Order: sequence, then C-alpha cells, then structure tokens
Amino acid sequence: MFDFSGVLGSSPRIREIFQLLEMVAPSEATVLLLGETGTGKELVAKAIHSKSPRCYGPFIPINCGAFTESLLESELFGHETGAFTGATRARKGRIEMAQSGTLFLDEIGEIPLKMQVDLLRVIEERKFHRVGGTQSIAVDFRLICATHRDLAREIERGAFRQDFYFRLNVIDLEV
Repeated sequence: MFDFSGVLGSSPRIREIFQLLEMVAPSEATVLLLGETGTGKELVAKAIHSKSPRCYGPFIPINCGAFTESLLESELFGHETGAFTGATRARKGRIEMAQSGTLFLDEIGEIPLKMQVDLLRVIEERKFHRVGGTQSIAVDFRLICATHRDLAREIERGAFRQDFYFRLNVIDLEV
C-alpha cells in the first residue's frame, strides 16, 4: 500500500495529484494519465491501484510501445497452442492476467488502429478471444492508461480512434 503522508508535504501540484488519487481510486472508472515521459505515470497508476477496492488483485502493466503489432496482440490477448509458428502451448495474455485487478496500458498512444478496435471491444463487452481461439473469455479488471502523446491531435491526424479515446478518457489526470 502507498502511504501518501510523506509526499503531501511536497509541492502544491503533488498534493493536488494525490488528493485527486484519493478521490479517483475508489471508483471503477477508467483513468487516462497524461504527461511527459519520465513524470511517474506508472507510479501514479500503482498508487491508484493500491488505494482501490481492487488492491488485492494483480496490477498488470504493459508498455504498448515496446512491441510490434503482432507481438502486442499476443501479449494482451494471449494465444492458443498452434495459433502461430512457435506457439507450442496456450498462454494467458495480460488482459486475462489482470482478472480482479488493474490493467495498466502504458504508451496507449502507440497502439495501432486495428488494436484500438480490438481493445475497444474488450472494454465494451468485457470479454475477448485469445489469438487463435474460439472460446470467449470473460474478464473483470479496471483499466488505467498513460500516454505522453496529445491524443486529440492524434485523432485529427487519423492515428487514434475518437470512440476509443472517449472510452479511455473517463477521468484524466495530468502528471
């Protein structure tokens, strides 16, 4: 668990962020963390998780910018045996691992458009299929996302879906 007492004596902006965390953490709302690289967005996400009713579930982070599209798909959704060359056994993805906890999608602005559609469906339906699978898997997790990109500008460029943005931007916090 995070103890905010020592931090609250810091700058007014830090105090404001931690006061917002105290209000946001108990909800189930999706949180979008905005800010430059290195500003501590993952620490904020962990703090939200630790103060939430899901604190006893897992905190599952993934840096979406660190994978190619096909690898990201397998990392997020998992895969079934034989789904692709080298898939010698079934594997859970990060979405499934986050069951009863929090899924933290770092660098959400890096996700390709097709993957945005797939994730939008998971957010709306709370179920998915592993890569190469036909069985629907129900999931229950809280979603926290982070980006350093200006997503409104990415929408204008056609690089980010507006409907996906609206699902992610329920509560936004500038870090």
